[in-house]
Amino acid sequence: MSAKYVIGIDLGTTNSVLAYASLDAEEPQVSVLGIPQLVAPGVVESRTTLPSFLYLAPEHECTGGVFDLPWAAGRDFVVGELARRKAAEAPHRTVGAAKSWLCHSRVDRRQPILPWNAPAEVAKVSPVTASQRYLEHLAAAWEHAFPDAPITQQHVVLTVPASFDASARELTREAALAAGLPQDLLLLEEPQAAVYSWLAETGPRWRRVLKLGDVLLVCDVGGGTTDLTLVAVAEEDGELVLRRMAVGNHLLVGGDNMDLTAAHFVAARFAEKGIQLDPWQSVALWHSCRNAKEALLAPAADKPETFPVSILGRGKRVVGGTVSVEIERHSLEQLLLEGFFPHCRVTDRPARRRVSGFQEIGLPFETDTAITRHLAMFLQAHGGGQSSEADSASNQPVRPTHVLFNGGVFKAEVLRQRLLEVMAEWFGQRAAPRVLEGSMDLDHAVARGAAYYAWSKQRGGVRIRGGTARAYYVGIETAALAVPGAQRPLRALCVVPIGMEEGTETDVPSDEIGLVVGEPACFRFFSSSVRKQDRPGDLLAYWSPEELQETDSLEAVLPADQSIDEPCVPVRFHARLTELGVLELWCVGTRIPGRWKLEFSVREDSQ
Repeated sequence: MSAKYVIGIDLGTTNSVLAYASLDAEEPQVSVLGIPQLVAPGVVESRTTLPSFLYLAPEHECTGGVFDLPWAAGRDFVVGELARRKAAEAPHRTVGAAKSWLCHSRVDRRQPILPWNAPAEVAKVSPVTASQRYLEHLAAAWEHAFPDAPITQQHVVLTVPASFDASARELTREAALAAGLPQDLLLLEEPQAAVYSWLAETGPRWRRVLKLGDVLLVCDVGGGTTDLTLVAVAEEDGELVLRRMAVGNHLLVGGDNMDLTAAHFVAARFAEKGIQLDPWQSVALWHSCRNAKEALLAPAADKPETFPVSILGRGKRVVGGTVSVEIERHSLEQLLLEGFFPHCRVTDRPARRRVSGFQEIGLPFETDTAITRHLAMFLQAHGGGQSSEADSASNQPVRPTHVLFNGGVFKAEVLRQRLLEVMAEWFGQRAAPRVLEGSMDLDHAVARGAAYYAWSKQRGGVRIRGGTARAYYVGIETAALAVPGAQRPLRALCVVPIGMEEGTETDVPSDEIGLVVGEPACFRFFSSSVRKQDRPGDLLAYWSPEELQETDSLEAVLPADQSIDEPCVPVRFHARLTELGVLELWCVGTRIPGRWKLEFSVREDSQ
């Protein structure tokens, strides 16, 4: 049975979306799927977004079919809108930000660790399993709507942050396959999907909007993360083409931070009334402030000047069971502008404040919420041909000619305008980037763009070039005299350069490297989004933490042939980048026959 549809899935940190288009149409007509989900116990409604929340219900709540769906009964968990609402009532039983945990290499993302710091009686799940639950819901919703078009037989594109390294991509793919998505699904970077959504809306006219030499900044600020990407307009065979030239780091700052900031502001208003909120009320307030923010900053012309924020009372003195205060739109705008989009210089850097020398092992949230300073560092790091962020103080920053906004935060015009004002101060009013005009359907743009990309891949259309957004390295232990209590120095050998195309492979030139076989060994991997000049075979003796970040190490026992007497086998590397962006690193014997495969993934069977 051949595919009838292409499907684009935005597995978002805060919300997930599924869009699709028929392959029978002459032009891609992309639609968004309505997703049935529980909005209250026993109440199912269809929404175009599925909140990326998972509620793990206690046994006493799972009676009477209150968590049943059209395609499932007897469940002890809930995905979607009801789960998001439960986060206010029972945060210790609600999983959020699972996608951010997928790229957090300091924890084992296959282990049941979420909800983080939940009490022992809660049966936790892994970040991979939580992501699988969201994708299972989307797949079931699709097959409920299109029973004659099983999702395994359609062309599916799943989006990931541009900042995801190969390990996080592999974990996302694993969750997708476990959820029943097809084996040949493709992964697409979210900022690229946003550009594809704009291309779908603009059509062939895009070549009149953008010209050779232009640089497009995709600024994506969602509920939990900020993603920055640069796309250049180049020429190939006399035609304009788009090339992704740089991506930023995975920044854990976004709309959730803004909701929490508003909650702190409102809590002070309650304190002025003599009302001190307990921890339960504070969590509820956080979610109430999200509703206030969305109402006060809505794009509607008739948005209110004030909005009441109410939470359930907890004491006998509370009349009517709730307490309320009013929050003014002007006050909220100023709070968010100065906290998240302050005026700054293009040479400024995010502050690295630490409250204590001891840190909880949780998500690496940004200590500086100023998105403008993170943007300044990103443009500086990728300008002037420098190789590292550490050297970027002397760089001329990249000057974008255009900006494409993405993410729910930018529904607020006041926030879009402030970011444009700041960039006008950096580059001058006449050289300030222009906004790529289009629909402001920011909730669905990534999924729509993914579906358009899938359609174009099958039927022909514009493609964004660029290859891998990161360079990858292996850690090579130096042959040096041992010093008590000190590790031998480590060097980093580049095996994949920035821009290497998916589906290609290369020999890595180097001296012979000793591969440990027949005994447990730890293989260390690194990546960089800024060292654009490194080529396969380049060996780094020194680097700064801003240049190279260590990704997942792999502990394995590589098999030793009986003919091998030595613990180290001389090898050289052969690197292959799969269509999914997963790196296969082959260690090829130079003096004896043999090939051993390592993957930049955390698969237990990747030996």
